[in-house]
Amino acid sequence: MDRRLEERKKRVGHRLYGGTKPGRLLQHLIPLRTDHGQEKRPGFAEVDLVSHSGNSARGEFAYSLNLTDVHTGWTETRAILGKGRQAVLDALQEIQAALPFPLRGINSDNGSEFINWHVGVWCARHEVPFSHSRPYKKDDNAYIEQKNWTHVRKLMGWDRYDTPQAVEAMNALYRNELRLWLNLFQPSAKLIKKVRVGSKLRRRYDLPCTPLDRLGAGEADEGTVRTPVAALLKVRQGLDPFELSRQIDRKLQAIYALAHTRLSPRVPPKGHGGRVTF
Repeated sequence: MDRRLEERKKRVGHRLYGGTKPGRLLQHLIPLRTDHGQEKRPGFAEVDLVSHSGNSARGEFAYSLNLTDVHTGWTETRAILGKGRQAVLDALQEIQAALPFPLRGINSDNGSEFINWHVGVWCARHEVPFSHSRPYKKDDNAYIEQKNWTHVRKLMGWDRYDTPQAVEAMNALYRNELRLWLNLFQPSAKLIKKVRVGSKLRRRYDLPCTPLDRLGAGEADEGTVRTPVAALLKVRQGLDPFELSRQIDRKLQAIYALAHTRLSPRVPPKGHGGRVTF
């Protein structure tokens, strides 16, 4: 069978079926953690990379470094070209500064872009506990996996972006209108508990709430919030969500124009276009 399929494997070898390369060198030195849902205050986050390689994994292309807080759902995203050491560290540093609360810990998958000495030293220097999930267990990072879809893939699609201009345009959206829209206006329900009734597993959710509102609910805890919630509420009151949606649409159209069309899917997948409505 391998001999018969050899030629076909060579033809499709350039396609990307999974861009995560496991980093096993330091895996035994980084704690394993799976109980993320027990976090009761903001600061513990999950982090992951979303590739924008299109149909080919060859060469250098853009990634979206996505970080979401487990307790509030607050999400920050930055685009990087390639996943080299300095690009990943610069994105983490920028996201840490942009968060309205102290970063108390991060949890990643087993990709070598995170499981390495450089990220470990950065976490130690900033006193940020670092842990990782089990291999091939996406449920361990369920929060970030959900945001990878809703906050990145549904907007950017599966096209290939491989130029500094595309990365700059993506960051112009990630740093400004999109983070305001998703964190200040977009509500979501959070899983509270699971109850097994016979052979069925019933999930209980809280009322839909924006990340900002969840952040405000825990503001009374000392040291929880770095940026006053009152200031963020004032920012939200001064924004027109309809105009914000139109600005996001315009920037998304500019980003789509920078895609490498030859190495992008010929037929856009269902839902591609990422139109944001209110």
